[in-house]
Amino acid sequence: MVTPMDSSLSPTTALADQDTAGLVVTLAGLLQKKGWMLATAESCTGGLIGAACTDLAGSSVWYERGFITYSNEAKTELLGVDAGVIAAHGAVSEPVARAMATGAIAHSPPSRVALAVTGVAGPTGGTPDKPVGTVWFGWSVDGDVRTERRRFDGGRAEVRAATVHHALQTLVQLIRNASR
Repeated sequence: MVTPMDSSLSPTTALADQDTAGLVVTLAGLLQKKGWMLATAESCTGGLIGAACTDLAGSSVWYERGFITYSNEAKTELLGVDAGVIAAHGAVSEPVARAMATGAIAHSPPSRVALAVTGVAGPTGGTPDKPVGTVWFGWSVDGDVRTERRRFDGGRAEVRAATVHHALQTLVQLIRNASR
């Protein structure tokens, strides 16, 4: 099932204030409690989400694998994203983020959770429709796929750091909501 993000998924103040390492600790606890594994599919972050997850000792208990799919060809070959979808919508789009998240699940059989990011980190590559800082997110939590578009300010490093933080922060909230 694919559903758009809604305001009920806004992070709490405490969660918003957590640093990335703290979010990973929280995520690890939630995934371990459920016995779920995580797969990541990253484009604009180039593996930073996977690195944040594996910085935590013992992450092999809950982090299954990561796909760094920077090129369109990698998205197609490694995740099964339809090349026609990329051609029709561009790599930085809702259909591609959704397909990346579902592809990460499909190509990581033990995983019940996936997150995907595709965006324009800059400093070049932006367009009027997709300016630098535009990022599409996809999350799959136990069969429920959500997507969201965000635009972050700052240079390349700031956009990528904000993307990692938002991806993890929202994933924590989605898993918490799945428990209700």
